[in-house]
Amino acid sequence: MCGYISAVDTKTKFVILMHPKEFKKVKNNTGFFTHLSLSNSELFIGVDFSSNKRINEIIATHESYILFPSPHALSINEQNPKLKSDKEIAIFIIDSTWACTKKIFTQSQNLRSLKHLSFSTQKTSQYQIKEQPQSSYLSTIESALVVLELLNAWHVENLESEELEGFLNPFLKMIEYQQKIIANPRSNAVRFRRKV
Repeated sequence: MCGYISAVDTKTKFVILMHPKEFKKVKNNTGFFTHLSLSNSELFIGVDFSSNKRINEIIATHESYILFPSPHALSINEQNPKLKSDKEIAIFIIDSTWACTKKIFTQSQNLRSLKHLSFSTQKTSQYQIKEQPQSSYLSTIESALVVLELLNAWHVENLESEELEGFLNPFLKMIEYQQKIIANPRSNAVRFRRKV
C-alpha cells in the first residue's frame, strides 16, 4: 500500500503510540499508515512510555495534547488548540484497542499530564472489513484526517484540499485489496467447512 501514500507536511507534530499487539499486524495497521502519511510524525511502540526520553522531550518542547474523548477534553471543533503558547503543537494518538489504550494510560505517567483533545464529526468509518465497537468510532488514520481538517479550519495548518482528499488512499486501497481476497473462494484468507 506504500505506493498510494503521499506524505503530508504539517506544522503540527503527530506522535503515534502503538501498542505491541497492533504492531504485530503492522502490514494493515492504520496507525502505521498514519505515520507514513505525516512527514512530521514519530512512531513509538510500547505500553509504558514514562521514561521514554524522546517522548518526554516532545512533551517539554511542544504544546502537547493527547487525542482522547474525556469529559474535560478541549473540543477542536469549538476551540483553537493553539492557545497563547508560542510552542508548536504536538498531538499524541494512541493506536490500540480501547482496553489496551487504558493500560497505556495507566502505566505511562507522562501521558496523564497531557491536555485531552477531542472532536465530533458526522463521518462514519469506512473500515468495512472490521466492525467498530460503536458506529461513531473511527480508525487511527480516519481520526487523523478529521484532526487535520479542523486544524486547517483554524488556520493552524495551511494544507491544500488535494492533500487532504488523498490522505486516506492507502487505507482505502488496503480495504479494497482485502475485500478482493475475501471474495476469492480459493484464497487462504477464507476458511471453509469441509463437506462430510
